[in-house]
Amino acid sequence: MKPRKSKKRVPSFRKLLKTSKIKLDNKLKNKQFKQQSTAKKYRKEQRKLRQAVKDAVSKKPMPLEDNKKKHPEREEEEEEALPLDMMDEDDMKLMEELAQRASFITRDLSSNEPVHAKKRKNESVIEKYEKKPRRMQTEPEKELIHLLPIKDKRGIIPQTMEKPVKEEEEEEEKDEIEEMEEAQALDEPLPVLTAEELLVHRKKKLQEKKMHIAALASAILSDPENNIKKLKELRAMLMEQDPNVAVIVRKLVMISLMELFKDITPSYKIRPLTEKEKNTKVRKETQKLREFEEGIVSQYKFYLENLEQSVKDWKQRKLKKSNVISLKAYKGLAEIAVKCLCELLVALPHFNFHNNIIVLIVPLMNDASKQISEMCCGAVKTLFKQDKLGYASLGVVKVISGLVKSRNYDVRPEVLMTLIHLRIKEVEVKKDAEDITPKKRFMSYQEKRKNLSRMQRKWKKAEEKLERELLEAEASESTEKKLKLHTETLNIVFLTYFRILKKAQKSPLLPAVLEGLAKFAHLINLEFFDDLLLVLHSLMVSGPQRESALYSFCFPNFVWSR
Repeated sequence: MKPRKSKKRVPSFRKLLKTSKIKLDNKLKNKQFKQQSTAKKYRKEQRKLRQAVKDAVSKKPMPLEDNKKKHPEREEEEEEALPLDMMDEDDMKLMEELAQRASFITRDLSSNEPVHAKKRKNESVIEKYEKKPRRMQTEPEKELIHLLPIKDKRGIIPQTMEKPVKEEEEEEEKDEIEEMEEAQALDEPLPVLTAEELLVHRKKKLQEKKMHIAALASAILSDPENNIKKLKELRAMLMEQDPNVAVIVRKLVMISLMELFKDITPSYKIRPLTEKEKNTKVRKETQKLREFEEGIVSQYKFYLENLEQSVKDWKQRKLKKSNVISLKAYKGLAEIAVKCLCELLVALPHFNFHNNIIVLIVPLMNDASKQISEMCCGAVKTLFKQDKLGYASLGVVKVISGLVKSRNYDVRPEVLMTLIHLRIKEVEVKKDAEDITPKKRFMSYQEKRKNLSRMQRKWKKAEEKLERELLEAEASESTEKKLKLHTETLNIVFLTYFRILKKAQKSPLLPAVLEGLAKFAHLINLEFFDDLLLVLHSLMVSGPQRESALYSFCFPNFVWSR
């Protein structure tokens, strides 16, 4: 039997020379320890250096005179000291030689050590700084900035730089001079102008304001997203303070802003962003659109507040402290403000703050001023005629009902006459532009076979089927919304009418109520007819004054003839 061969390989010479892992770890540890020790030494030296600089800066300067008691022997020597003219030539030469040596000046003369004595190794850094000559402080202390120190033969010299401070005294003098100039300018009498010169000056200033308004408006219209700040600048002109042109400028700005908002506002309501949407990152275009939407909503809100304030100032009959506008001018401003509100009520029923405009306009329908009342009633009528879906109409009817009740049915008949213009007839709903528009035409079978391949015909069929389903769903949804809104609106209208019939039978509102009932009689619920007929019968019995009104209700299509 042959001896079994060992499977272990003999280690190569290269492997034998290879350093063990333990040895490498030890080398690494030693290296790290050396680095740590050198770092510690460096930190220690730096700490000492900083402490020395700090002590040198913070230490108070020593007085020039030595307060120590002099030895009597030295006092005698000083008394016996000879003047210069009585000194020998050898002594004079010695003094000159000592003066030329730098070590003579810097040497600590109080010590008895020789000039060129070797420095001790253990001498502290603080003692070195103590031996340096000091200067007595004669100027006030200034703020210093500590720089890196310099090292020379004498040792470490700390470097500092004065902190640059603004000279307050010069600034105060300048302010005083400016105040004096302003006071002199105020004291100087203004040049007296004639009536013609004042008129020319006013026309010139007004023309400048008009050009500025036109420039801002054209810039906003050309690029609304990038010029939203100019909209703010234009709105700020509503607070014009120049008494010569304030009224006209404010009126022009009101109308300009109204036309701008009608043109640049989007065709949808802008909702506020949620916290999650604000924190999420979006593209530049989306962020730009968001900023534009936020800007236009905020400026529109401030504009409406300014219009409301103009109306309130006129209502309260109060002059402002600045006396920029006269009491008579407030009425003109209020009329323009109401006109702008009416235009926005009709033009932007879909946009933000529409309900706020309704709350402002409806009470003004009953205003004592006939012009303002007619303006507001006309705007509400136009809104009723244009409102297809019924959201805006419902909001206006709610506010009118609340106004009539809060005034105890003491309102103008024109307020209730506006309700006749509501679009709640089935005929008018069917005549909407959406219903008149021709339906979408789909391709016939022959056209598909002629123009499309077999696969395209298959896809086209599925697409048309889906479109038909979507159109049906939209039509049913819009119809349901209209019916729901119209029902709610009519309920509020009839509730108002019935309240007036029961509680204010002698009111001048009765003809308007009966005319409204005649208009919507076919939509009244049958459950209310018995009560309605009883009320009408009592009105007929009460006297002949209301015959014409009752005939108009009972026989709306009756034509009187001789």
